[in-house]
Amino acid sequence: MTTAENAGEAPPNTPQILVTGAGPVGLTTAIELARRGLRVRLIDAAPGPAVTSRAMATHARSLETYDQQGLAEDMLPRGRRIQRFTMHANGRRLACLGPDYSRVPTRYPMTLMIDQAATEDVLRQAAAKLGVKVDWGVRLDGFTQDAEAVHAVLHTADGEEHLTVERLVGCDGGHSTVRKFLGLPLLGDSSETWLIADAELEAGLPQNSIHWIKVGRGTVMAIPFPEENKWRLLDTADASYSGDPDEVAGRFARKLRAGLGRPVKVSTPSWVSVFTIQQRMITRMREGRVMLAGDAAHVHSPASGQGLNTGVQDAYNLAWKLALVVRGHAPDALLDSYSAERVPIGRALLGSTRKATRLVQLKNSAAGIALPVVFALVRRFEPLRGRIERGIIGTMSALALDYTDSPLTVPDTRPRAATGPRAGTRLTQVTAQDALGTGWSALLAELRDTRCTLLVAGGGATANRAAAQAHEAHADWLSVRVFADTLETSGTGGTPGPRPLPDPDGGVRRHLGCAPDGWLLVRPDGYLCARGPALTSQELTPSLDAVRGLRPAGPGL
Repeated sequence: MTTAENAGEAPPNTPQILVTGAGPVGLTTAIELARRGLRVRLIDAAPGPAVTSRAMATHARSLETYDQQGLAEDMLPRGRRIQRFTMHANGRRLACLGPDYSRVPTRYPMTLMIDQAATEDVLRQAAAKLGVKVDWGVRLDGFTQDAEAVHAVLHTADGEEHLTVERLVGCDGGHSTVRKFLGLPLLGDSSETWLIADAELEAGLPQNSIHWIKVGRGTVMAIPFPEENKWRLLDTADASYSGDPDEVAGRFARKLRAGLGRPVKVSTPSWVSVFTIQQRMITRMREGRVMLAGDAAHVHSPASGQGLNTGVQDAYNLAWKLALVVRGHAPDALLDSYSAERVPIGRALLGSTRKATRLVQLKNSAAGIALPVVFALVRRFEPLRGRIERGIIGTMSALALDYTDSPLTVPDTRPRAATGPRAGTRLTQVTAQDALGTGWSALLAELRDTRCTLLVAGGGATANRAAAQAHEAHADWLSVRVFADTLETSGTGGTPGPRPLPDPDGGVRRHLGCAPDGWLLVRPDGYLCARGPALTSQELTPSLDAVRGLRPAGPGL
């Protein structure tokens, strides 16, 4: 009998985590857990991958996440980069707003229009390379949980299957089976109903922009696909559908002609859907050993394209915490921070997407008269234009999101004017141009490590000794890197210990506001947990405890 069997452990091929739902949220969860060495089973009740496009917009923060996963370069060629929002009414172009990322710098200043089917394809391939393949046609019929495990009942092609796992993550959408079995109601309301059609469009509209067209008492949205001349069209006023796609094409053509003041041709749509906007959420995303993510926990209006992006961020937030707990590096209480951090974001999104829905619809008939005047002012006054553009980007891109109030964040006591990211915010607040060079390339590669990262300016004996002690005690879950003025990346003389992180000109340290002997503790999802001016073992310990959901244990490692 093996040691594992003596200890009562499951056989090595038994999954530790069951993930239900193989959309972008479930796939991201599975990838991040598998990257950390956990055994994952990913199931979906559908017979196979979806072929119709649903969500399309991938915003900047999600692109940063894909970059940390090593997948951004696979996503970008399959999408269309959007950096404009154009408004039309009564045959006139009212305004063309560009993005202003000056307050939230990023290496991906865009919205990438990529079919959800293409996004899922990239993620499925990544999951498969990690040994996770989707079990299609497998349905969760029920589960129970106790202090030790989750006991699931699955319906497969071969009949009923009973599976015991350590944890269950429900990523199974707005009609989530997992949520229903937990008895967690989606609170909120449903409001408007929109008509959606995917079709080829000849209207002379630039495909580097989303177009908003005021038509009578409602509006039409035209959102470009990656494919040439293919668009997603949304009617926010008339959602009736007789089942005849050609009638839908004719209706969109008439409305677009009126709003744009030019000839328009709309082909027979490849897909038509009537979509009722739901604005609902649950008040907690964890119940014992079961967690919920994405639409299973919150559903929003599609007005600003938040659904897929928020779900991917849920998954990215949850997976590193779940892995630390399952691997024994953190207590179960760490998972409480998942709800503490993500529920407020879902709540805020209900408000922002509700506002975006009203702005997109703009049903007031007087708006058609007022809009030209309003946007004439916007064009004329740059400060007003900039404020609008920054407001749109800050909300839509998710770059302004932070965890400063999280139980995992050690408060940043520096003056507000201090340089560098504050505790609780994204570490990589840098443009693509500024991120060129050896130092940033090395740091961005480091952030693809699945562990937490301790960045140390180094130089002093005390800081170097504390870095070495942290590496020796916590290397399983903590990567310790010491900024260096050389290109060397291996330990000094080949000896084990913290590896140097090249920063030959000191540009990264200056950008991060990291003084000599200063340090930064970074979560696996790229947010800064804590920072300090001079590293000592005593100063570091409370932060290492905080990022794992532990109470401070006093000085020393």
